[in-house]
Amino acid sequence: MTNRTNQLAGHPRGLFILFLTEMWERFSFYGMKALLIFYLTKYHFFSDTAGNHIVGNYATLVYALPLLGGLLADKYLGYRKAVIFGAVLLLLGHLGMAFEGTQAYYNNSGQLVQDTRAIQFFYFSMGLIIMGVGFLKPNISAITGRLYEQGDPRRDAGFTIFYMGINLGSFSATLLCGWLGETFGWRYGFGVAGIGMILGLFTFIKGQRFLEQQAEPPHPALLKEKTAIGINKEWMVYLCSSLGVFVCWQLVQRHALVGGILGITAIAVVLFLLGFILTRCSGEERGRMLALLTLTLFSVIFWALFEQSYSSMNLFADRVVNRQTPFGTIKASQFLSLSGFFIVLLAPVFAMVWMQLSKRNREPNAAVKFATGIIWAAAGFGVLVWGIQLAGADGKVSPWWLVLAYLLHTCGELSISPVGLAAVSRLSVPRLVGFMMGVWFLATAGSEYIAGLLATIASVETTAGVVKDAGSSAAAYAALFRFLFYTGLIAGAVLLALSPLLSKHLKHKK
Repeated sequence: MTNRTNQLAGHPRGLFILFLTEMWERFSFYGMKALLIFYLTKYHFFSDTAGNHIVGNYATLVYALPLLGGLLADKYLGYRKAVIFGAVLLLLGHLGMAFEGTQAYYNNSGQLVQDTRAIQFFYFSMGLIIMGVGFLKPNISAITGRLYEQGDPRRDAGFTIFYMGINLGSFSATLLCGWLGETFGWRYGFGVAGIGMILGLFTFIKGQRFLEQQAEPPHPALLKEKTAIGINKEWMVYLCSSLGVFVCWQLVQRHALVGGILGITAIAVVLFLLGFILTRCSGEERGRMLALLTLTLFSVIFWALFEQSYSSMNLFADRVVNRQTPFGTIKASQFLSLSGFFIVLLAPVFAMVWMQLSKRNREPNAAVKFATGIIWAAAGFGVLVWGIQLAGADGKVSPWWLVLAYLLHTCGELSISPVGLAAVSRLSVPRLVGFMMGVWFLATAGSEYIAGLLATIASVETTAGVVKDAGSSAAAYAALFRFLFYTGLIAGAVLLALSPLLSKHLKHKK
């Protein structure tokens, strides 16, 4: 039961602690992610395909590990301890990124020479971040949901505010870290991202008293029980998870293995959930869980489209977009700040619209919101195809087409991501909320893997990270974006057709 006297701006005070924590954590995460494809292709001279695979592996694992983090928090640690442990791992990983090593070069024989030690250290730092996100991401979202009682109409608006914090971090990080990394050196961009994680950890520790005891371990005595090796179960979780970092270090380098493990995990999770739904849920719970699984499936399609921003769209901005302005050249990674900017600008508008429609009993259900979100994303790629067709004589595309694409993608994101997080916390069986948050992010992991595969459609040959023929590069991106446009339109239309069947299961509990 939430304490309604402990409110700020009509919401629990704890929401704003989580808002600030997630803002700084996302500052560090997106600051690093904005530089990732360029660091690989421009500094270590990875091919487009290899770079896209590494980005895809990393993003896949980042969103798959919350399944484990959510489960361990539900059963053992509780959400607060899980968030703190995840934040510590993230801090170590981001600071490790500041070691960039020696830039790749071609020797006199024309052979590529790479700093393999630095690359392996980079992969290990990614392993720390992957495991850290696994513990922090699902559980900070779960705490947000627990701050609201069932049936509280403020829940969707609260998650939208929380999501605005994510994108404040994203907006500032992609501007600052991207500029520092591409201008002065990758270590500066990665290092500043690490500072953001320090601030996130400090904010959460100082503000945890405002969480209204909603994030404590479910069975504190269980954590104190000794294991066979003499340490208690809490420290056993920490030890095993730390060893898991080494597994992530190896996996992030192996694309086919990541795909195989993801596929097997997804099948196992779906079978477990179907068994749970059929045997251990009431009729009402069964309908809600099946509706949630449907939304989760369609979220995979949306994120496979949306996450092109960190691979194909990022390289498109670097290679095909005219980035010259009267004030200097825009760094390609800085275009990513548009997403965060539009979220910050439009999130309050979306939150207000949902609340006003809810008061009038005219708010669209989550399925309709998801369908329109997918269609928004498709429209963004349609705009890019149009822009490529209208490219200048030099083959360069006006940056305004990219701005418009990010605006449309942001409208789609606001229609899906905060709504999806709220739907998980609202529709899940209470004893599986943390696990279902993990399933939500596992679905996103699947979309990230698919996004990496899709991005390779637009792969072009480079020399030392530089494309020789901008025209052929533009044609490759046009082919990819056209495919994504039609895919999104079809998927959105199908979900709109299904929405009347899902409607009764998506209503707020009273």
